[in-house]
Amino acid sequence: MAPVTARSAGAGIGTVIFFSLAVAYFFCDRRSNSSKNNKKKKKKKKKKSKNGIIDAIGNTPLIRINSLSDATGCEILGKCEFLNPGGSVKDRVAVQIIEEALESGQLRPGGIVTEGSAGSTAISIATVAPAYGCKCHVVIPDDAAIEKSQIIEALGATVERVRPVSITHKDHFVNIARRRASEANEFALKHKKSQPNGTDAQQINGYKSDEDNHNSLFPNDCQGGFFADQFENLANLRAHYEGTGPEIWEQTEGKLDAFVAAAGTGGTVAGVSKFLQEKNPNIKCYLIDPPGSGLFNKVTRGVMYTKEEAEGRRLKNPFDTITEGIGINRVTRNFAEAKLVGAFRGTDMEAVEMARFLVKNDGLFLGSSSAMNCVGAIKVAQSIGPGHTIVTILCDSGMRHLSKFCNAEYLSRLGLTPKATGLEFLGIK
Repeated sequence: MAPVTARSAGAGIGTVIFFSLAVAYFFCDRRSNSSKNNKKKKKKKKKKSKNGIIDAIGNTPLIRINSLSDATGCEILGKCEFLNPGGSVKDRVAVQIIEEALESGQLRPGGIVTEGSAGSTAISIATVAPAYGCKCHVVIPDDAAIEKSQIIEALGATVERVRPVSITHKDHFVNIARRRASEANEFALKHKKSQPNGTDAQQINGYKSDEDNHNSLFPNDCQGGFFADQFENLANLRAHYEGTGPEIWEQTEGKLDAFVAAAGTGGTVAGVSKFLQEKNPNIKCYLIDPPGSGLFNKVTRGVMYTKEEAEGRRLKNPFDTITEGIGINRVTRNFAEAKLVGAFRGTDMEAVEMARFLVKNDGLFLGSSSAMNCVGAIKVAQSIGPGHTIVTILCDSGMRHLSKFCNAEYLSRLGLTPKATGLEFLGIK
């Protein structure tokens, strides 16, 4: 047996020390990683719950629409606004309008918010108003899908269904809603139950009563009325400038090339385009416009109507589209703020085909305005070419469009039965 020299003994001790340090490092590292993982788990567990329904509105997912992206060579992303509690992008608007009205004193708890709406905004107001201690009264055109009225009533709001007429007519649904707010203020003054001590009993929410008698649609404890005025109230635009736009910017990390959406009130397309343009002027924002609407002409030619018509001369409602909530023949205060570089026309047939295509290929069950927005995304992709990122809004689901846009018999009567197997209806094979 060879003698143990000082060198070999030292080497042995060194090996033992090295091995011991390695083992210690291994276990310490595992403990450290375990501690980090536990902290991550604890952080996830500590995730705060939402503070009521209002806190659950916004921060909706931005998803890749796989079928459209693969077909165009662009990244086409949809902002899933149908996942808001009230089921649409209008939840944001309802909250902004009510909060600003309460803050300004135009509305008080116990008051009635009135609105003229084709459906989605009315549903959203009816959804969130109770969270602020308010009620809701809606005037809706009677050609809107019946399930929208049913949903609004189920939410506890009152509904008036009226014949659709031109906005210039005193009985246009928006004009009736405006009158209802004045009547609610007058009714509250008459009963004088809402007046705090020291307040002028002749004035409520800035409205002075003329003491006229009228039939009331309001409960005895009504605290006055407030007309939401989604078309002209810039709280609409602010909801998207302060919420939807920044969310899109953050979710894309600022890496997007284009945004496209249809317009009804104009709040979404205006608020989002204004925000994105301020962040990066190179982002191109577009309008997709349905049949019967004059906004395409306004964006592309500077006038609302066709060359054969004199602007402002139309006397009746000219809409010829089955899409609901989009398309209009006047420039609202909200739409006037939009920062658009161009516009595209979409057809009812394209919207119907798109809705069926997305159900079949992506499992996305969308409403008419959402389908039209996706038509717009394809048209933008075809215009600017592959390799770009395009964002659009998935406003609501098909759940509130069952009796019309998603009804095979209804579509058949209008000659809109979908037949496409792919995207050939948009020139893509």
